[in-house]
Amino acid sequence: MTQASNKPASRGIRPLLSLNFFMADMQAGIGPFLGVFLLAHGWQSGLIGTVMTVGGVAGMLMTTPAGALVDATKNKKFYVIIPGICTVIASGIILLSQNFLLVTVSQVATAVAGAAIGPAVSGITLGIVRQAGFNRQNGHNQALNHAGNMVGAGLSGLLGWQFGFTAVFWLAALFGVLSIASVLMIPSAAIDDDEARGLDTTSGESRKVGGITVLLECKPLLILAAALACFHLGNGAMLPLFGLAVVANKQGDPAGFVALTIVVAQGTMILASLIAMRLAEKEGYWLVLLVSFIALPIRGVVAAHLMNKWGVYPVQILDGIGAGLQSAAVPGLVARILSGTGRVNVGQGAVMTVQGLGASLSPAIGGWIAQEIGYGAMFLILGCFALGSIALWLGFASLLRPACARPPHSSSDPGLAGALAAGAR
Repeated sequence: MTQASNKPASRGIRPLLSLNFFMADMQAGIGPFLGVFLLAHGWQSGLIGTVMTVGGVAGMLMTTPAGALVDATKNKKFYVIIPGICTVIASGIILLSQNFLLVTVSQVATAVAGAAIGPAVSGITLGIVRQAGFNRQNGHNQALNHAGNMVGAGLSGLLGWQFGFTAVFWLAALFGVLSIASVLMIPSAAIDDDEARGLDTTSGESRKVGGITVLLECKPLLILAAALACFHLGNGAMLPLFGLAVVANKQGDPAGFVALTIVVAQGTMILASLIAMRLAEKEGYWLVLLVSFIALPIRGVVAAHLMNKWGVYPVQILDGIGAGLQSAAVPGLVARILSGTGRVNVGQGAVMTVQGLGASLSPAIGGWIAQEIGYGAMFLILGCFALGSIALWLGFASLLRPACARPPHSSSDPGLAGALAAGAR
């Protein structure tokens, strides 16, 4: 990367950070409040659950195809702009009409469009800073994303208290508009499309995109996906069921408790993602992910013994450690494992799909266990699912450690250094 080509890349870094901040509330702004809003407008809990499940499943199924589209397109910003528009339209539809069909269609459209956001932002980041700078920039992206979640939750709670739930939907729409504005500020010339999909641009040979089967042939990627599936199978239900246990014991106000869980977890995730970035630069990703897996069994034990309003602090701090470390480490590791294949973003989407599958099954499994043998035993069992993640990570350490290791060129790219330095000024 020459000095002249550093300029558009450096101009793209700041709006990229703004995008990660605003898109956090664009993605999560409606979700936590949708059920309560619809309940206040006469919906039954069954219909509310159906709408949210249909949207969630649609988004999960589309994540891998969306990643393939992001790999193939020359206009990756388009896949952030469309979800932003869908968020604005969905907010308007729900405010204007609570018709079941319209609300369901709006949620499915938003989920399908939103499935592309993760791979798209990952691809845009990789295209701007390249493989050598991806770990550090992704760490900063995730820290801003968690900060956006925390600020969005606080603003949603404040506006909802002052003006009613309608204001929450307007806020989500506003963040959608700001996300679109941020991504439009990224110069198209700053994004190298070959680098963005993980093609090898260093050799003089013709660059060939690997087949989609490269995902199934990549053993480190398959082990990573399996380990994450085990983790999220236990982690997905931990927070909602912990909230039910605390409220059922009359240990906290429901609204205040939910807000507190978000703030504690997201605040921890900001620090955890930055720590993951630094640790990955020194030690590689293997240790980062091992620590993230270990956090869940400890969280299960703590949740089982502290089902009260004070338990939210250690339980959600541990959640922040596990999820925060993974938010920075997983995209970086996928980009590193699939570097040179041209299939980085479909790989990101595939891993997100597997994570989503585990998280989707978790509430049903946890709910039935809690109903049959109680909340305490349920938290211990959910925590034990991560033992499968730990066993996979340790059992295949000889294969995973080289894939997770810090590459020797990670900090030696002068073009990248120039772009990052210029963007930081």
